[in-house]
Parts: sequence; structure tokens; C-alpha cells
Amino acid sequence: GKVLINGEAKTEPFYRIQPGDVVICDGQQLSVQERMVYVLLNKPKNVITTTDDERGRTTVLDIVDGHYSERIFPVGRLDRDTTGLILITNDGDLANKLTHPSYKIQKQYRVGLRSPLTQADFEAIEKGVELEDGIVEVNWVRFSEEQPGREVVELEITSGRYRVVRRLFEHLGHEVHKFDRFYMAGLT
Repeated sequence: GKVLINGEAKTEPFYRIQPGDVVICDGQQLSVQERMVYVLLNKPKNVITTTDDERGRTTVLDIVDGHYSERIFPVGRLDRDTTGLILITNDGDLANKLTHPSYKIQKQYRVGLRSPLTQADFEAIEKGVELEDGIVEVNWVRFSEEQPGREVVELEITSGRYRVVRRLFEHLGHEVHKFDRFYMAGLT
């Protein structure tokens, strides 16, 4: 008799809470936890990271199985031309932790360049490169083991600044033709 559903005492242990029910237990109103949804998507090129697009372009939600009744959304952004890992969820607390700069979430990228990266540019990236909005610092940078040339570079950053990795390479005079995120906060 200590549990009230919509003002009525419930003693049946099998009663299933319905949307809109007001649940009070020992005089305290409880909130019903909605089902948490987590979709890890390998975003293809030419898909935008938004819930809706007024221009009719394909969004990440267009390619996710549509059976979710929950309102889900992408965590963070990847450019239309960028491929790779994006999390789609309805967990606002997790989304905040993954995107707020104070949490310094690690993100790893594989960058395909039109021309080989010079040793001088590689060392500059290791030290930090000054852009118009501050220094870009990387946790580490390396040449891809799968590519024998110096056209594919992998790096890890914690910065979430707008297009920071692309701008880093463009600042050094390198055109980026492939850009893939393969790791974020322990997710691959």
C-alpha cells in the first residue's frame, strides 16, 4: 500500500507502469526512466549529422533503423565528407559528457592527404600548431601502418573545435581527401 499509481494504491507486483502514470512511493513522486537507446554508426560520406535537414539531404537518422519510438539524436558532429564513428542516442547526460570540452574525450582520426606529410610538418603537429583560434595539440600522431607512403596519418585529439583536424592540415598546406573517425571515448 505504499505505492500509489495515479492516486490509487497498487499491491499487485505485476502492474506494468504506463506512459503518463504518476507513481508515488513512500510519499515521493518517481520519474519513469525511459528506455535508453545507443546506436554506434559508421557514418558514410555525403550523410549529414543532424536529425532533420530542410534541404532534403540524407541524415544519420535516415539510415538508422526507424523502429525506435524514442527521440534519438547524434552526439557531436561529423562533416558531410567525413566518415566514421558517430553515436546516436537519447541519453542526454552521456551526450553532454562526450561533447563538453571539460571532459577531454579522446577522438582518433585517420586522415588521407593528397601529398605526403613532410617530417617537418609531422614534428610541427607533435609540438602543436597555432591556428587562428589557438594552438592545436594532439595526444599522438603517427603514419598509418597499413599505408606505406606518408599520405595517411592517424592522430588523437581531445579538442572539439570546429573542423580542427582539417584546418590543421590545411594550415600546413595539405589537402585532405579522406577523413575518418575510428575511435571516440573507448568506442570503436
